[in-house]
Amino acid sequence: MGKYTLTVFSKNGETLLDESFEAATEKEAKTLGEKRLEELNYLDTTHRCTNASGKLVLFHR
Repeated sequence: MGKYTLTVFSKNGETLLDESFEAATEKEAKTLGEKRLEELNYLDTTHRCTNASGKLVLFHR
């Protein structure tokens, strides 16, 4: 299991969400991240999901 961080930003750069979760693969992390964003109504807000080494798995601007 790898550790991933999901972060959401407002238009002025304020961090709206910063939470970590675990997933077996990058594909699973992307799916879990998108699900969480949908739950919180942040799909159309600037966001990113990175793995523990900083690689982008999911990004929207």
